[in-house]
Amino acid sequence: VQLQASGGGLVQVGDSLRLSCTAYGSTFDNYGGGWFRQAPGKEQEFVAGIDWSGVGTSYADSVKGRFTISRDNAKNTVYLQMNNLKPEDTALYSCAAAASRWGSTSARRHYSYWGRGTQVTVSS
Repeated sequence: VQLQASGGGLVQVGDSLRLSCTAYGSTFDNYGGGWFRQAPGKEQEFVAGIDWSGVGTSYADSVKGRFTISRDNAKNTVYLQMNNLKPEDTALYSCAAAASRWGSTSARRHYSYWGRGTQVTVSS
């Protein structure tokens, strides 16, 4: 399965963005979806995950209450709605797909397929 992420951009503190991750070559409902991010000079970190059905979700503590992961399996797409953005959210955001048995896992090792990232920059 091939993944394509989009929706990043340059925004101001407090603004919102919605990232999209669309799967090609396979139906996304066979997989859980996840978003990870990497800021310059830092390790890649888990942001949010969603199981194949969309019922189960998980979030990093740093984004709980501000970010929402969702999916539309009819469109083969997983979304990340990001509200109240902060400068520390600035990073390259990548989406990934994990076998359905892993649910909404936060473990990077469970994700087998990765898309190219989309840059999110939050200016103060």
